[in-house]
Amino acid sequence: MSNLLARTGRDRQRYDNNFRCIPYRVVKDEDDSSVDFENKLQVLMVSSPNRHDLVFPKGGWEDDETVLEAASREAMEEAGVKGILREEPLGVWEFRSKSSSAEPDCCLGGCKGYMFALEVTEELATWPEHENRERRWLNVKEALELCRYEWMQCALEEFLRVMAEDGRGKEETLAASSLSNREERQIGSSVLLCS
Repeated sequence: MSNLLARTGRDRQRYDNNFRCIPYRVVKDEDDSSVDFENKLQVLMVSSPNRHDLVFPKGGWEDDETVLEAASREAMEEAGVKGILREEPLGVWEFRSKSSSAEPDCCLGGCKGYMFALEVTEELATWPEHENRERRWLNVKEALELCRYEWMQCALEEFLRVMAEDGRGKEETLAASSLSNREERQIGSSVLLCS
């Protein structure tokens, strides 16, 4: 049994936004460096209570926490993962909420949801909602096929775009750093030769 508890109740709930995380990990395969970036990424989805479809962890924002704390908390409560949350949201999507009648700021069933990327660093054996949810690691292609809503597919595609840009940025930074180090060594050695 988990000694962590999920927050319950609506007394501290803000109804202006809710948050979802796309928990992810990069699978490293030393044997095959030809595998493209998209296939190295895995995302974590969880089952909805009393349903068999999979979703990304989500929840509301309470008045005693920041946006980032809310997103991280929901990932831990629903999926049992902790990690490094990308502070810049992937975007904002509007969607219909099945509980929209209870949420005053969800006009005609439309709600705003912010999506964040969470690099998983710890996967808990038990978590507050482990009895009601199953979690499943999927490659991006599988996750796209299982997304129930079009807006979730769009968010996942944006996640993939941002991760690919980050990957290219890291590679460019490493290449530039390596080139800079080589240039410094060459400059240093030429100085030595000239003196």
